[in-house]
Amino acid sequence: MKLQPDKFDVQSISAYGPGWVALDGEKITSSLIISSQGQRLDWPCRSFADLTPAHFEQIATLDAELVIFGSGERIRFPQPVWLRPLMARRIGVETMDTQAACRTYNILAGEGRHVVAALLLEVPGS
Repeated sequence: MKLQPDKFDVQSISAYGPGWVALDGEKITSSLIISSQGQRLDWPCRSFADLTPAHFEQIATLDAELVIFGSGERIRFPQPVWLRPLMARRIGVETMDTQAACRTYNILAGEGRHVVAALLLEVPGS
């Protein structure tokens, strides 16, 4: 029994590694936001320490049902004040390391969910 399609109708993450992801085959080395509805935005943060409430306000404008926050090579939870823009719009947030966020985004996007992945891509070892 086949449970997943061979090709998604939405943009998907085709590969990943420390400090990079491949989005539909294109290798990307800077943090980004992608949406199952086709948006792809630069996310101007190079490390977890760079994050502010403004970074999460940018995500909130996409009005997704769920945000998958990939926090880098390890799980680091965002400060509650950063999440206020999302909570005000009743948008759920799940935090995981970036590689797990890539896998989770692909599954949910492939199911047709309106999901956004905010992926922090840090230089390995930083």
